[in-house]
Amino acid sequence: MAFRWLCRGIAALAVGVVELPAQEPAGLGVRRENLRVFVDCDQCEFDYLRTEMPWVAYVRDRTVADVHILVTEIGTGGGGSEYTINLLGIESFAALSDTIRIVTEPGATDDAVREQLTRAIQLGLVPYVLRTPQGSRLRLTLDDPEDESRSGLQPGASDPWNAWVFEIAADGSVEREEQQSEFDTETSFDATRVTERWKIGMSADVELTRDRREFEEDDTLRVVKTIREEYGVGAVVVRSLGDHWGMGAQATLGSSTFENTRLALRAAPAIEYSVWPYAEATRRQLTLQYSVGISSFEYEEETIFDRMSEIRPSQSFIVGYDVRQPWGSGDAELETAGFLDDFTQYRVVLDGRLEIRLFRGLSLDLGGSASLLRDQLAIVKRDATPEEVLLELRALRTDYRYDMSVGLRYTFGSIFNSVVNPRFGRGAGQILP
Repeated sequence: MAFRWLCRGIAALAVGVVELPAQEPAGLGVRRENLRVFVDCDQCEFDYLRTEMPWVAYVRDRTVADVHILVTEIGTGGGGSEYTINLLGIESFAALSDTIRIVTEPGATDDAVREQLTRAIQLGLVPYVLRTPQGSRLRLTLDDPEDESRSGLQPGASDPWNAWVFEIAADGSVEREEQQSEFDTETSFDATRVTERWKIGMSADVELTRDRREFEEDDTLRVVKTIREEYGVGAVVVRSLGDHWGMGAQATLGSSTFENTRLALRAAPAIEYSVWPYAEATRRQLTLQYSVGISSFEYEEETIFDRMSEIRPSQSFIVGYDVRQPWGSGDAELETAGFLDDFTQYRVVLDGRLEIRLFRGLSLDLGGSASLLRDQLAIVKRDATPEEVLLELRALRTDYRYDMSVGLRYTFGSIFNSVVNPRFGRGAGQILP
Protein backbone atom coordinates (compact mmCIF):
# COMPACT_ATOMS: atom_id res chain seq x y z
CA MET A 1 0.00 0.00 0.00
CA ALA A 2 2.83 2.41 0.85
CA PHE A 3 4.44 1.68 -2.51
CA ARG A 4 1.19 2.47 -4.32
CA TRP A 5 0.90 5.85 -2.62
CA LEU A 6 4.56 6.56 -3.39
CA CYS A 7 3.93 5.90 -7.11
CA ARG A 8 0.95 8.22 -7.07
CA GLY A 9 2.98 10.97 -5.49
CA ILE A 10 5.76 10.72 -8.09
CA ALA A 11 3.28 10.79 -11.00
CA ALA A 12 1.40 13.86 -9.69
CA LEU A 13 1.74 16.97 -11.85
CA ALA A 14 3.19 19.84 -9.83
CA VAL A 15 4.61 22.43 -12.25
CA GLY A 16 3.11 25.36 -10.30
CA VAL A 17 0.76 26.37 -13.13
CA VAL A 18 -1.63 23.49 -13.78
CA GLU A 19 -1.92 20.60 -11.34
CA LEU A 20 -3.77 17.35 -11.97
CA PRO A 21 -3.25 14.45 -9.56
CA ALA A 22 -2.32 11.45 -11.69
CA GLN A 23 -4.09 8.09 -11.41
CA GLU A 24 -2.72 4.61 -11.49
CA PRO A 25 -1.77 3.68 -15.04
CA ALA A 26 -3.93 1.25 -16.94
CA GLY A 27 -2.39 -0.58 -19.88
CA LEU A 28 0.08 1.92 -21.37
CA GLY A 29 -0.69 4.61 -18.81
CA VAL A 30 -3.93 5.95 -20.37
CA ARG A 31 -7.47 5.91 -19.05
CA ARG A 32 -10.38 6.55 -21.39
CA GLU A 33 -11.38 9.51 -19.25
CA ASN A 34 -8.12 11.21 -20.14
CA LEU A 35 -8.20 14.00 -22.70
CA ARG A 36 -6.84 12.78 -26.05
CA VAL A 37 -4.37 15.19 -27.65
CA PHE A 38 -2.52 15.16 -30.97
CA VAL A 39 0.63 17.31 -30.76
CA ASP A 40 1.72 18.87 -34.07
CA CYS A 41 4.90 20.68 -33.07
CA ASP A 42 8.33 20.49 -34.71
CA GLN A 43 9.87 22.54 -31.91
CA CYS A 44 8.53 20.48 -29.00
CA GLU A 45 10.44 17.81 -27.10
CA PHE A 46 7.86 15.03 -26.83
CA ASP A 47 9.57 13.06 -24.07
CA TYR A 48 9.54 16.20 -21.93
CA LEU A 49 5.87 16.83 -22.72
CA ARG A 50 4.90 13.27 -21.81
CA THR A 51 6.90 13.46 -18.59
CA GLU A 52 5.49 16.82 -17.48
CA MET A 53 1.92 16.16 -18.66
CA PRO A 54 1.14 12.49 -17.87
CA TRP A 55 -2.53 13.31 -17.32
CA VAL A 56 -3.42 13.46 -21.04
CA ALA A 57 -3.56 10.66 -23.62
CA TYR A 58 -1.12 11.29 -26.49
CA VAL A 59 -2.38 9.87 -29.79
CA ARG A 60 -0.58 9.53 -33.11
CA ASP A 61 -3.58 10.36 -35.30
CA ARG A 62 -5.53 13.61 -35.10
CA THR A 63 -8.75 11.89 -36.25
CA VAL A 64 -9.04 10.11 -32.87
CA ALA A 65 -7.99 13.13 -30.80
CA ASP A 66 -10.12 15.48 -28.73
CA VAL A 67 -7.70 18.37 -29.23
CA HIS A 68 -5.21 19.11 -32.02
CA ILE A 69 -2.31 21.20 -30.70
CA LEU A 70 -0.65 23.02 -33.60
CA VAL A 71 2.48 25.02 -32.75
CA THR A 72 4.17 27.38 -35.23
CA GLU A 73 7.20 29.62 -34.82
CA ILE A 74 8.45 32.90 -36.26
CA GLY A 75 11.59 34.86 -35.37
CA THR A 76 11.41 38.13 -33.46
CA GLY A 77 13.47 41.24 -34.04
CA GLY A 78 15.46 40.71 -30.86
CA GLY A 79 16.70 37.31 -31.93
CA GLY A 80 14.14 35.27 -29.99
CA SER A 81 11.05 33.46 -31.24
CA GLU A 82 7.30 33.95 -31.11
CA TYR A 83 5.38 30.68 -30.78
CA THR A 84 1.72 30.50 -31.73
CA ILE A 85 -0.10 27.64 -30.02
CA ASN A 86 -3.39 26.80 -31.71
CA LEU A 87 -5.69 24.49 -29.78
CA LEU A 88 -8.30 23.06 -32.16
CA GLY A 89 -11.18 21.09 -30.70
CA ILE A 90 -12.32 17.93 -32.53
CA GLU A 91 -15.62 16.00 -32.45
CA SER A 92 -17.42 16.90 -29.20
CA PHE A 93 -14.89 19.70 -28.61
CA ALA A 94 -15.25 21.16 -32.12
CA ALA A 95 -16.83 24.39 -30.85
CA LEU A 96 -13.93 25.04 -28.49
CA SER A 97 -10.74 26.54 -29.97
CA ASP A 98 -8.11 28.93 -28.65
CA THR A 99 -4.84 30.61 -29.64
CA ILE A 100 -1.96 31.39 -27.29
CA ARG A 101 1.19 33.34 -28.17
CA ILE A 102 4.42 33.31 -26.20
CA VAL A 103 7.75 35.03 -26.88
CA THR A 104 11.11 33.57 -25.89
CA GLU A 105 14.18 35.64 -25.16
CA PRO A 106 17.16 35.70 -27.55
CA GLY A 107 19.71 33.12 -26.52
CA ALA A 108 17.18 31.21 -24.38
CA THR A 109 18.31 27.69 -23.60
CA ASP A 110 16.43 24.67 -24.94
CA ASP A 111 15.34 23.87 -21.40
CA ALA A 112 13.86 27.34 -20.89
CA VAL A 113 12.02 27.19 -24.22
CA ARG A 114 10.51 23.75 -23.63
CA GLU A 115 9.45 24.76 -20.11
CA GLN A 116 7.72 27.90 -21.41
CA LEU A 117 6.01 25.98 -24.22
CA THR A 118 4.84 23.22 -21.90
CA ARG A 119 3.43 25.67 -19.38
CA ALA A 120 1.47 27.51 -22.08
CA ILE A 121 0.09 24.22 -23.47
CA GLN A 122 -0.96 23.13 -19.98
CA LEU A 123 -2.88 26.35 -19.42
CA GLY A 124 -4.47 26.15 -22.86
CA LEU A 125 -5.81 22.66 -22.16
CA VAL A 126 -7.64 23.72 -18.98
CA PRO A 127 -11.00 24.52 -20.71
CA TYR A 128 -10.90 21.10 -22.40
CA VAL A 129 -10.00 19.17 -19.25
CA LEU A 130 -12.91 20.87 -17.42
CA ARG A 131 -15.27 19.08 -19.82
CA THR A 132 -13.90 15.63 -18.98
CA PRO A 133 -14.19 13.50 -15.83
CA GLN A 134 -10.74 14.84 -14.93
CA GLY A 135 -12.23 18.31 -14.49
CA SER A 136 -13.46 17.53 -10.96
CA ARG A 137 -9.86 16.91 -9.91
CA LEU A 138 -8.35 19.99 -11.54
CA ARG A 139 -6.88 22.78 -9.42
CA LEU A 140 -4.79 25.83 -10.25
CA THR A 141 -2.04 27.49 -8.28
CA LEU A 142 -0.30 30.80 -8.79
CA ASP A 143 3.41 31.16 -8.10
CA ASP A 144 4.69 34.05 -6.01
CA PRO A 145 5.89 36.92 -8.21
CA GLU A 146 9.59 36.81 -9.00
CA ASP A 147 12.00 39.46 -10.15
CA GLU A 148 10.37 40.61 -13.38
CA SER A 149 13.66 41.89 -14.70
CA ARG A 150 14.61 38.27 -15.43
CA SER A 151 12.01 37.99 -18.13
CA GLY A 152 13.49 40.73 -20.29
CA LEU A 153 12.99 44.40 -20.95
CA GLN A 154 9.83 45.78 -19.36
CA PRO A 155 7.63 48.50 -20.89
CA GLY A 156 9.16 51.91 -20.35
CA ALA A 157 12.65 50.57 -19.66
CA SER A 158 15.57 51.90 -21.70
CA ASP A 159 17.35 49.74 -24.26
CA PRO A 160 21.08 50.53 -24.54
CA TRP A 161 21.24 48.70 -27.88
CA ASN A 162 18.23 50.56 -29.37
CA ALA A 163 16.72 47.24 -30.58
CA TRP A 164 19.87 46.22 -32.50
CA VAL A 165 20.91 42.55 -32.43
CA PHE A 166 24.34 41.36 -33.62
CA GLU A 167 25.63 37.90 -34.42
CA ILE A 168 29.12 36.74 -35.35
CA ALA A 169 29.80 33.15 -36.39
CA ALA A 170 32.82 31.22 -37.63
CA ASP A 171 33.41 27.58 -38.36
CA GLY A 172 35.93 25.40 -40.11
CA SER A 173 36.42 21.79 -41.12
CA VAL A 174 39.33 19.63 -42.19
CA GLU A 175 39.17 16.38 -44.14
CA ARG A 176 42.39 14.61 -44.98
CA GLU A 177 43.43 11.33 -46.58
CA GLU A 178 46.73 10.07 -47.89
CA GLN A 179 46.23 11.48 -51.39
CA GLN A 180 43.76 14.28 -50.84
CA SER A 181 42.79 16.92 -48.34
CA GLU A 182 40.16 19.63 -48.00
CA PHE A 183 39.97 22.63 -45.68
CA ASP A 184 36.83 24.79 -45.37
CA THR A 185 36.29 27.99 -43.40
CA GLU A 186 33.20 30.17 -43.18
CA THR A 187 32.72 33.43 -41.31
CA SER A 188 29.57 35.52 -41.08
CA PHE A 189 28.32 38.69 -39.44
CA ASP A 190 24.68 39.77 -39.07
CA ALA A 191 23.10 42.90 -37.62
CA THR A 192 19.34 43.46 -37.41
CA ARG A 193 16.97 45.99 -35.96
CA VAL A 194 13.27 45.14 -36.00
CA THR A 195 10.44 47.30 -34.68
CA GLU A 196 6.75 47.48 -35.53
CA ARG A 197 7.50 50.21 -38.07
CA TRP A 198 11.01 49.43 -39.37
CA LYS A 199 13.08 46.40 -40.29
CA ILE A 200 16.81 46.88 -40.95
CA GLY A 201 19.26 44.10 -41.67
CA MET A 202 22.90 43.80 -42.71
CA SER A 203 24.99 40.69 -43.30
CA ALA A 204 28.45 39.64 -44.50
CA ASP A 205 29.74 36.17 -45.38
CA VAL A 206 33.13 34.80 -46.35
CA GLU A 207 33.60 31.17 -47.43
CA LEU A 208 36.95 29.67 -48.45
CA THR A 209 37.62 26.11 -49.64
CA ARG A 210 41.15 24.82 -50.22
CA ASP A 211 41.55 21.46 -51.92
CA ARG A 212 44.68 19.37 -52.60
CA ARG A 213 44.66 16.11 -54.58
CA GLU A 214 47.37 13.74 -55.76
CA PHE A 215 47.04 11.30 -58.67
CA GLU A 216 49.20 9.54 -61.22
CA GLU A 217 49.07 10.43 -64.90
CA ASP A 218 51.39 8.69 -67.41
CA ASP A 219 53.46 7.31 -64.52
CA THR A 220 53.93 10.84 -63.21
CA LEU A 221 52.63 12.03 -59.86
CA ARG A 222 50.51 15.14 -60.25
CA VAL A 223 49.42 17.45 -57.46
CA VAL A 224 46.39 19.70 -57.99
CA LYS A 225 45.77 22.56 -55.57
CA THR A 226 42.62 24.65 -55.87
CA ILE A 227 40.99 27.50 -53.97
CA ARG A 228 37.31 28.41 -54.11
CA GLU A 229 36.33 31.78 -52.66
CA GLU A 230 32.90 33.28 -51.97
CA TYR A 231 32.32 36.76 -50.51
CA GLY A 232 29.01 38.49 -49.93
CA VAL A 233 27.60 41.61 -48.25
CA GLY A 234 23.93 42.55 -48.13
CA ALA A 235 21.63 45.15 -46.59
CA VAL A 236 17.87 45.72 -46.50
CA VAL A 237 15.67 48.48 -45.09
CA VAL A 238 11.89 47.96 -44.87
CA ARG A 239 9.14 50.35 -43.76
CA SER A 240 5.86 48.85 -42.58
CA LEU A 241 2.79 50.30 -44.28
CA GLY A 242 -0.09 48.75 -42.38
CA ASP A 243 -1.17 45.13 -42.03
CA HIS A 244 -0.67 44.21 -45.70
CA TRP A 245 2.06 46.41 -47.19
CA GLY A 246 5.78 46.94 -46.83
CA MET A 247 8.21 49.11 -48.81
CA GLY A 248 11.97 49.25 -48.72
CA ALA A 249 15.30 48.95 -50.50
CA GLN A 250 17.89 46.20 -50.75
CA ALA A 251 21.50 46.01 -51.91
CA THR A 252 23.95 43.14 -52.38
CA LEU A 253 27.66 43.04 -53.12
CA GLY A 254 29.47 39.80 -53.86
CA SER A 255 32.41 38.00 -55.41
CA SER A 256 32.72 34.34 -56.44
CA THR A 257 35.46 32.39 -58.20
CA PHE A 258 32.87 29.70 -58.97
CA GLU A 259 30.60 32.22 -60.71
CA ASN A 260 33.51 34.03 -62.43
CA THR A 261 32.53 37.32 -60.79
CA ARG A 262 35.21 39.59 -59.39
CA LEU A 263 32.48 41.97 -58.24
CA ALA A 264 28.69 41.79 -58.53
CA LEU A 265 26.50 44.62 -57.25
CA ARG A 266 22.73 45.09 -57.23
CA ALA A 267 20.74 47.90 -55.64
CA ALA A 268 16.96 48.13 -55.90
CA PRO A 269 13.90 49.54 -54.12
CA ALA A 270 11.14 46.99 -53.51
CA ILE A 271 7.51 46.76 -52.47
CA GLU A 272 5.64 43.82 -50.96
CA TYR A 273 1.95 43.01 -50.51
CA SER A 274 0.61 40.30 -48.18
CA VAL A 275 -2.79 38.90 -49.10
CA TRP A 276 -3.46 37.99 -45.47
CA PRO A 277 -2.41 40.24 -42.57
CA TYR A 278 1.21 39.78 -41.51
CA ALA A 279 -0.09 38.84 -38.05
CA GLU A 280 -1.22 35.49 -39.53
CA ALA A 281 2.25 34.65 -40.86
CA THR A 282 2.75 31.70 -38.49
CA ARG A 283 -0.29 29.88 -39.93
CA ARG A 284 -0.55 31.15 -43.52
CA GLN A 285 1.12 33.73 -45.72
CA LEU A 286 0.84 34.72 -49.37
CA THR A 287 3.10 37.59 -50.46
CA LEU A 288 3.90 39.34 -53.73
CA GLN A 289 7.17 41.27 -53.95
CA TYR A 290 8.52 43.38 -56.81
CA SER A 291 11.84 45.16 -57.11
CA VAL A 292 13.54 47.11 -59.91
CA GLY A 293 17.09 48.45 -59.87
CA ILE A 294 20.60 48.37 -61.30
CA SER A 295 23.00 45.40 -61.53
CA SER A 296 26.72 45.78 -62.17
CA PHE A 297 29.23 43.00 -62.92
CA GLU A 298 33.01 42.72 -63.21
CA TYR A 299 34.32 39.33 -64.36
CA GLU A 300 37.54 37.43 -63.67
CA GLU A 301 37.73 36.07 -67.22
CA GLU A 302 36.06 36.93 -70.53
CA THR A 303 32.53 35.61 -70.73
CA ILE A 304 30.66 33.84 -73.52
CA PHE A 305 29.24 37.27 -74.40
CA ASP A 306 32.78 38.69 -74.90
CA ARG A 307 32.52 40.96 -71.85
CA MET A 308 34.73 41.74 -68.89
CA SER A 309 32.20 44.07 -67.23
CA GLU A 310 28.68 45.43 -67.74
CA ILE A 311 25.93 47.47 -66.07
CA ARG A 312 22.31 46.39 -66.57
CA PRO A 313 18.83 47.48 -65.39
CA SER A 314 17.20 44.51 -63.63
CA GLN A 315 13.90 43.50 -62.06
CA SER A 316 12.57 40.71 -59.88
CA PHE A 317 9.10 39.44 -58.99
CA ILE A 318 8.57 36.88 -56.22
CA VAL A 319 5.41 35.11 -55.07
CA GLY A 320 5.76 33.27 -51.77
CA TYR A 321 3.25 30.99 -50.06
CA ASP A 322 3.47 29.30 -46.65
CA VAL A 323 0.77 27.34 -44.86
CA ARG A 324 0.50 25.13 -41.81
CA GLN A 325 -2.90 23.68 -41.08
CA PRO A 326 -4.30 20.54 -39.41
CA TRP A 327 -4.19 18.69 -42.76
CA GLY A 328 -0.43 19.28 -43.07
CA SER A 329 1.99 22.00 -44.14
CA GLY A 330 3.64 23.39 -47.23
CA ASP A 331 5.58 26.24 -48.73
CA ALA A 332 6.31 27.39 -52.26
CA GLU A 333 8.12 30.25 -53.97
CA LEU A 334 8.03 31.38 -57.57
CA GLU A 335 10.67 33.89 -58.67
CA THR A 336 11.16 35.46 -62.06
CA ALA A 337 14.07 37.84 -62.62
CA GLY A 338 15.66 39.40 -65.65
CA PHE A 339 17.06 42.47 -67.37
CA LEU A 340 14.96 45.36 -68.64
CA ASP A 341 17.22 46.02 -71.62
CA ASP A 342 16.98 42.44 -72.94
CA PHE A 343 13.90 40.38 -72.11
CA THR A 344 15.48 37.23 -73.59
CA GLN A 345 17.86 37.08 -70.61
CA TYR A 346 15.91 35.97 -67.54
CA ARG A 347 15.39 33.15 -65.10
CA VAL A 348 12.34 31.47 -63.56
CA VAL A 349 12.74 29.47 -60.35
CA LEU A 350 10.04 27.43 -58.62
CA ASP A 351 10.61 25.43 -55.47
CA GLY A 352 8.35 24.02 -52.82
CA ARG A 353 7.58 21.41 -50.21
CA LEU A 354 4.30 19.75 -49.23
CA GLU A 355 3.37 17.39 -46.41
CA ILE A 356 -0.18 16.01 -46.55
CA ARG A 357 -1.89 13.77 -44.00
CA LEU A 358 -3.89 11.46 -46.25
CA PHE A 359 -5.68 9.43 -43.62
CA ARG A 360 -5.04 7.72 -40.32
CA GLY A 361 -1.32 7.00 -40.02
CA LEU A 362 -0.45 7.80 -43.66
CA SER A 363 1.19 11.00 -44.90
CA LEU A 364 2.59 12.06 -48.26
CA ASP A 365 5.77 14.15 -48.56
CA LEU A 366 6.55 16.02 -51.79
CA GLY A 367 9.42 18.37 -52.55
CA GLY A 368 11.34 19.77 -55.44
CA SER A 369 12.60 22.72 -57.42
CA ALA A 370 12.88 23.65 -61.08
CA SER A 371 14.81 26.47 -62.73
CA LEU A 372 14.74 27.85 -66.26
CA LEU A 373 18.06 29.67 -66.75
CA ARG A 374 18.53 32.22 -69.52
CA ASP A 375 20.71 34.75 -67.67
CA GLN A 376 24.08 33.06 -67.15
CA LEU A 377 26.06 36.14 -68.07
CA ALA A 378 29.25 35.15 -66.23
CA ILE A 379 30.00 31.78 -67.89
CA VAL A 380 33.67 31.67 -68.89
CA LYS A 381 34.24 31.76 -72.64
CA ARG A 382 36.97 29.12 -72.67
CA ASP A 383 36.27 25.44 -72.06
CA ALA A 384 36.41 24.35 -68.44
CA THR A 385 39.34 22.12 -67.52
CA PRO A 386 38.70 18.56 -66.25
CA GLU A 387 39.80 19.64 -62.77
CA GLU A 388 37.32 22.53 -62.77
CA VAL A 389 34.49 20.18 -63.77
CA LEU A 390 35.31 17.34 -61.37
CA LEU A 391 36.04 19.61 -58.41
CA GLU A 392 33.10 21.94 -59.19
CA LEU A 393 35.29 25.00 -59.42
CA ARG A 394 33.38 26.66 -62.26
CA ALA A 395 29.72 27.15 -63.04
CA LEU A 396 28.83 25.32 -66.24
CA ARG A 397 26.43 26.48 -68.91
CA THR A 398 22.94 25.01 -68.63
CA ASP A 399 19.43 26.00 -69.65
CA TYR A 400 17.69 24.27 -66.76
CA ARG A 401 18.12 22.69 -63.35
CA TYR A 402 15.69 20.60 -61.33
CA ASP A 403 15.40 18.18 -58.43
CA MET A 404 12.46 16.40 -56.83
CA SER A 405 11.58 14.02 -54.03
CA VAL A 406 8.51 12.02 -53.04
CA GLY A 407 7.88 9.83 -50.03
CA LEU A 408 5.17 8.05 -48.08
CA ARG A 409 5.18 7.56 -44.32
CA TYR A 410 2.82 5.10 -42.65
CA THR A 411 2.61 4.44 -38.92
CA PHE A 412 0.40 1.81 -37.36
CA GLY A 413 -0.09 0.09 -34.04
CA SER A 414 -1.36 1.36 -30.72
CA ILE A 415 -2.65 4.92 -30.90
CA PHE A 416 -1.81 5.44 -27.21
CA ASN A 417 1.63 5.67 -25.69
CA SER A 418 2.35 8.04 -22.84
CA VAL A 419 5.36 6.09 -21.58
CA VAL A 420 8.82 7.66 -21.62
CA ASN A 421 11.78 5.24 -21.70
CA PRO A 422 15.10 6.83 -22.72
CA ARG A 423 17.18 3.63 -22.54
CA PHE A 424 19.44 3.10 -25.56
CA GLY A 425 18.01 6.23 -27.15
CA ARG A 426 21.50 7.71 -27.56
CA GLY A 427 23.53 4.55 -27.80
CA ALA A 428 25.40 2.92 -30.68
CA GLY A 429 23.09 2.21 -33.56
CA GLN A 430 20.26 4.27 -32.01
CA ILE A 431 17.67 1.72 -33.11
CA LEU A 432 15.00 2.80 -30.61
CA PRO A 433 13.15 6.13 -30.19
